[in-house]
Amino acid sequence: MAAPERFSAAELRQFSTQLLQKAGLPLAPADSVARTLVDGDLLGHDTHGLALLVPYVREISRGAMATFGEPDVVSDRPAALVWNGRRLPGPWLVHKGIDALIARARELGTAALAIHHSHHIACLAAYLLRATEEGFLMVLSSSDPAVQSVAPFGGTRAVFTPNPMAAGIPTSGTPLLVDISASITTNGMSHRLHKAGRQFEEEWMLDAQGNPSRDPAVLAADPPGSILPLGGLSAGHKGFGLAVLIEALTGGLSGFGRADPPTGWGATVFMSLYDPAAFGGQAAFRRQMDHIAEACRSNPPRPGVEQVRMPGDRGMARRAQQLEQGVALHPTIAPMLREAAGQYGLAFPAAWSA
Repeated sequence: MAAPERFSAAELRQFSTQLLQKAGLPLAPADSVARTLVDGDLLGHDTHGLALLVPYVREISRGAMATFGEPDVVSDRPAALVWNGRRLPGPWLVHKGIDALIARARELGTAALAIHHSHHIACLAAYLLRATEEGFLMVLSSSDPAVQSVAPFGGTRAVFTPNPMAAGIPTSGTPLLVDISASITTNGMSHRLHKAGRQFEEEWMLDAQGNPSRDPAVLAADPPGSILPLGGLSAGHKGFGLAVLIEALTGGLSGFGRADPPTGWGATVFMSLYDPAAFGGQAAFRRQMDHIAEACRSNPPRPGVEQVRMPGDRGMARRAQQLEQGVALHPTIAPMLREAAGQYGLAFPAAWSA
């Protein structure tokens, strides 16, 4: 297999910003979206990074992603906010949300924001470093009330999206970056394998009759199958419980969710910041987290495992490597971006030589 093409992260960000501007986004949201997508690829989340750029451009061109204006403030209390995102670009809304919460969490110890009618927010892990660099613990989750691809444990009809949840945890060194889904895999990975004619290595899907399957094509069948909750056939009640929690945080707290008419591909979002200084103190927090991280990293590995990694270790190492050696795009992404560049009269960055 040929080595993946590598590109300058800065040039990918500049190109993505220009493409989004050509499609109709003003500079500030275009740059925010571009930065978030590139950060997703830098961390290794290549189904939720630049793979989303062309789909976002299509959403703009068909009027499904709003391009101008601000979110509407539905509720505003000192430590609790609700916004109507008005289908504005999701990454831009999340970054604006972090901006809104930082000062409040610094003053009050914690602050939270729920957003309904956001557009899709891409890779959750891409937002966490902003918080950890400021010393905050951040929790972020999202759902999409317009999409159903995950059935409740024991059921056969999809109710949920994969419902991701992420947490950024500051330490004295590399931050801990948790980014997981309440499902055993994602829609993005399922669609990628289906398009390539491949199957999962394990039975992570159910067909419409509830039979376990490795084939992501069950999602496109009529009637459609579903993705199993995290934990699979034997322990999927755990992922099911996590999915319900995320629905409560996103749809429940924002006041808009699956009980309402769907409004198109997007996101309902919950985020919260916690300042350790307002609790047991920054030093005490880091001492505890440093201890946990060391206890795990130094843990004797089982056969076949080189070393125990903390959540985010591999992503941060990949990020540092790709900033130096170039971003390795998945083979399906660069051709899609080159085609979009041609359509909008832009030059796509040249690949770095090996």
